[in-house]
Amino acid sequence: MLTLPLCEKKVITQRKTLINNSTYSAFQREEKKHKMKKETQSEAAYQEIRRRILIGQQEPNARLKEDEWAKKLSVSRMAIRESLTRLLGEGLVESGEKGGYFIAEMSVEDIKNIRELREILESAALKLAIGRISAQQIDELYQICEDFKSLVEKGYIMGACEADIKFHEMLVKASGNPRLLRAYKNSHIPLFHQKLGKTKAYLEDYDLTYKEHLSIVNSIKEQNLSTASEILIMHFKRGEKAVLDLD
Repeated sequence: MLTLPLCEKKVITQRKTLINNSTYSAFQREEKKHKMKKETQSEAAYQEIRRRILIGQQEPNARLKEDEWAKKLSVSRMAIRESLTRLLGEGLVESGEKGGYFIAEMSVEDIKNIRELREILESAALKLAIGRISAQQIDELYQICEDFKSLVEKGYIMGACEADIKFHEMLVKASGNPRLLRAYKNSHIPLFHQKLGKTKAYLEDYDLTYKEHLSIVNSIKEQNLSTASEILIMHFKRGEKAVLDLD
């Protein structure tokens, strides 16, 4: 029987160790890649479903079927299930008595609470923004106002609602306080447009929204905090009343 020298045995052992380590590392990379892909899918699904709920694209009490949404968003059912579980914890969806997930409906108390929360957060942001907002951010707010108006005129109501959300997020961002912006986004504030449509009365509401947004930006540009705050609060109260009057 041929016996290998000790030094050759050591080399062979080292090679086997390297191969095993390399195989294990490759396995780890694949596992990490798979996990990242899964997390990316789940996050993407969460953000998209959340966005559609907040702009009112999904009707209250509508069922969110995992298979349908998985196909619609080109992700796995597991990713949809994880995103719906997150939305359940945030109060944007509810679980049915016999299972499944449904879009949560806002009660009168919910609408009041949302209006009060927006007043608190955005009034604080406005106060900070008056002294911190840049010329570029003011231009961006003006552009969002014009985008909103253009989308309404073209009949792209959902697009206009997204522009509405973008306006208010930009307003909070202009505060220069990232923690305030994070708190605002984590509050999952839905638009009061969610029950509105394309009739003349509703289009008049959009026109008022455009004018109020524009007046807020003008007041910020002039560093007129009292006027900007007054218009902002009036804007919220009008939106609250518009939704409650539809019930």
